[in-house]
Amino acid sequence: MAQKKHFVVLGLGSFGAALARRLCQNGCRVTGVDADEGQVESLKDSLYEAVIADVTDRKALQELSLADADAVFISLGENQNMTPSILAALHARELGARRVVVKGLSQEHGKILKLLGVERVVFPEMELAIELADRITWPNVIDYMPIDPDYSFVEIAVPDSLVGRTLREADLRRLYNVWVMGVKDALSGQLELFPEPEYRFGADQLLVVVAKRENLNRLRELK
Repeated sequence: MAQKKHFVVLGLGSFGAALARRLCQNGCRVTGVDADEGQVESLKDSLYEAVIADVTDRKALQELSLADADAVFISLGENQNMTPSILAALHARELGARRVVVKGLSQEHGKILKLLGVERVVFPEMELAIELADRITWPNVIDYMPIDPDYSFVEIAVPDSLVGRTLREADLRRLYNVWVMGVKDALSGQLELFPEPEYRFGADQLLVVVAKRENLNRLRELK
């Protein structure tokens, strides 16, 4: 049996607590750390390990074996104070954490964290707002998954104008610069990976494509 992944969550405010709970639900071992005893107590039945400690204290972090964790998540910054998360990120990197993901407070905060070697800075409210706006603007987009700053995977309903046409006839690579990785039946979920050029699109199908954001926006507008 594969060993469970182990994650450390530093800061158990609303975002950190939600993240820790979800990781636990996913079957991961989660060490949750916060200086607020009440925050830790509220999660102790869910966490693999619940620790009351100041996460900006290097000595306290040394006790957590951050280098052995699959990733360290840092969710700090009450009142938009950047200092605690910067200190925690600095200590985590110096203590050998392999992957460090931090909740960002501002673009400047994110730049500082990147200079410290943080793998990813997340902006939960901004990312949720963008996702919500995109889903409302383009309801034909079923699923969306960024894979790097430029490219994303998207499941999008086959536009009516493509129904009955072949992949070759649609010429999506040339016209929209998107790569069709598969076609999924929306009703059965059956997936046709890497369809041949003569594959003919039908109704109730989803395109699984990868492309840059600006090209995906053009494809989304196709009727």
